[in-house]
Parts: sequence; structure tokens; C-alpha cells
Amino acid sequence: MTDIFSEDYARRQDAGDPLAGLRNEFLVPKHEGGDQAYFCGNSLGLQPRRARAHVEEVLEKWAMEAVEGHFTGQAQWMPYHELVREPLADVVGAEPSEVVAMNSLTANLHLMLVSFYRPTRARPAILMEAGAFPSDRYALESQVRFHGFDPATDLIELQPDEADGTISMQAIERAIAEHGPRLALVLWPGVQYRTGQAFDLAEIARLGHAAGAVVGFDLAHAAGNLPLRLHDSGADFAVWCHYKYMNAGPGAVAGCFVHARHARTDRPRFAGWWGHERESRFRMGPEFVPTPGADGWQLSNPPILGLAPLRASLELFSRAGMDGLRARSERLTGYLEALIRESLADTLQIVTPREPRRRGCQLSLRVAGGRERGRALFEGLTSRGVLGDWREPDVIRISPAPLYNTHADVLRFARSVEAWRDG
Repeated sequence: MTDIFSEDYARRQDAGDPLAGLRNEFLVPKHEGGDQAYFCGNSLGLQPRRARAHVEEVLEKWAMEAVEGHFTGQAQWMPYHELVREPLADVVGAEPSEVVAMNSLTANLHLMLVSFYRPTRARPAILMEAGAFPSDRYALESQVRFHGFDPATDLIELQPDEADGTISMQAIERAIAEHGPRLALVLWPGVQYRTGQAFDLAEIARLGHAAGAVVGFDLAHAAGNLPLRLHDSGADFAVWCHYKYMNAGPGAVAGCFVHARHARTDRPRFAGWWGHERESRFRMGPEFVPTPGADGWQLSNPPILGLAPLRASLELFSRAGMDGLRARSERLTGYLEALIRESLADTLQIVTPREPRRRGCQLSLRVAGGRERGRALFEGLTSRGVLGDWREPDVIRISPAPLYNTHADVLRFARSVEAWRDG
């Protein structure tokens, strides 16, 4: 019988993994002279080694060329955001014209809501999940109020219907059927941040559209984690951040998707100079003529220093490919699950769905004995150089990111839990 709890087993799995070498492309924080076991890629991804070079390239260009840097060289600043367009489209499964890196996630969500949440007295409602990340709820509630409607009746929060706080597709289908005639918008996560549950975006988009609603997605925990097929899903729009699985640094510039069928639209939008068509932008005319596609929702010129680390990360995504990363993710997360179920089931309860299709690389865990014991384990792991993250009220999130985590990291987590339990 294979001893999956042995270092030899973990070493063999890593040795045979074609993408294991990607870890060397990242800077891993240290703990007591060795590498930390870092499982926080769902909160802040590690720094790609090439990020510094891309940032320094911008700084050097600024120092040597100043304003002329907008117009000279391969990485000139005027079209700089176009350098990330195609690789970003590959990561999220979109056409290049459907994606743009700009702003922050919640700013992009508000910009999308201006265009795609158009409530009427007959259709004022938004459907979202209960327990959504607070920023989403704040944004949606404020938009409902801004349009003169009442969040108490027009912001519909679907409660979990499964034992561990997850939501079945059947419950989503029932909610859309029940509220369909009143729905202006369905706004759903790609991955629920606390439980780690992944959703079928294409099916949610199909159900929402069949009910006459617009459908958008918050992909903060899905972009760079799961293979997404945004164009094929039919979603109207999506927003996400790049500082988690996309490894673009703290507070990194965010991402936005607008489906090609809206490339030229008369929907209202909040306009800015950089969204004006490129050919006539510098004529400085008074009439706004939007660039077709997602670029037309830009407001100001892109943050070049903010985009530079994203270039470094996207180079690695392009090298690995999302299908290869997903296969590696399933191996790592499956190994984590197997270790817990075999040896730690008396200590850890897995909240995240067991089916790989219903999760990414995150397992959300509750500790037997309640919140205080959970906090004690979390702090014990941190003291051993094993870093996950804590989400109230009682969840430890452990995310083996396939770009840089290893089977050895996962085994170290399990052995650290075992040592804490038996200590």
C-alpha cells in the first residue's frame, strides 16, 4: 500500500511533474532559513522573479526618456496595456478585444453596473449569493439605492442549501425561476471566497438570460485558478483582480471582460478619455466616441508601473497553459484532500465540495472544536512556517497554487497539523 504520508512519495510526485520547475520562477518567503510553505495565493500571489526586471525597465525608461517613453521602443507606454491583452484573454478564455486591464475590481464592477444594471419598476432586482465578499455586496446595495429601489426587496441573496454552506445548481435554478420576472441582473462569483466552491458559469448565464436578466461574474478567486471560457459562457461582463492567483502584486491593476456582442453598444457608460477611439483620441474633441470592445470602458491612461508585474506573471501562464495548470492543481488539491481524509479527519472538516469540477485549488477547512481551536491551529501553523489564511467566522483557507506550490508543501501542511494535534 502506498504511504502518501511519506516524504519519498511527495518527492516522487514532484519529480514526475512537468510543471514543478515553475516554482523556481517565484520568490518564496523564508522561515527559519528555509522556504515557507505558502498557501495564500488566493489572497496575494508570490512575486515572479521577472517582475523586478519589468518594473525596472519602466523606471529606467522614465529616467532616460521621460515623456518620450510613451512613444519609443518595444515596451512604449502609449499602447503598454496591449502587451497584456492576448495572454490575459488566453487565461480567461476570451477574445482579445473582450478584455482590458484597468482600475481595481470594485471600480470596474461599478463601471459595469452603470452599463449593465438598468433596473425598471418591473425589473429592479439583483440576484447574488448570501455571504458574498463584502465589497460586492456594498457595491450592489449602493447601486440599488442609487437607482431609487430598496435593497430589502430588490437585492436578493440566495442562502446556501447544502450541508457545508455551499449552494447547489438546483438552488440557483429555482431562485432564477422564482424571481425571474423581476430580475435585472444576476451577479455571481466564479469561486465563492469563503467556501472555495466553483460554479458553472455557462449554465448560470444560460439560466439568467432565459429569464430575461443580464448576467455578470466576479472572478476574483477564479481568474488564474480555473480554466475559464468567458466568451463561450455567454456572460455579459466579468470583473476580477490580479493580485491573487495572477501574481501581479499588492493592489494590482484589475481586469474586466465585456462580451463581444456588446463591443458596440448604446448602453450608457461613465466615459473617460482613454476609452475614446484610439484613432481620434488626440484630436481632443468634445464628443465621446468609444473604442469598440472592453477598451471602451477605460477612463484614464493605464498605470504602467502597475501593469509591469502582470506582464511577468502572464509570461508564466503562457508558458504553462491553463489546461496544464488545472491538471496540476487537481493533483495538488487532491493530494491535500487525501491526506486530510486519511489522517486528519478527526481534526479538520473540508467545507469545499469534493468534486473537482466544483472547486479550484482552495480547500476551506473548519477545525473540530470550534472557532477558538481553529484560531489556535492557524497560529500554530504560522509559527511553523505554514501560511494559509483565516476567514471569519471559523474557516482556514489552504490553497496549493499550481504555479509554485508542491506536493512537499502539501505534506508539510498535513504533518504540521498532525504535530499540533498530537503536541
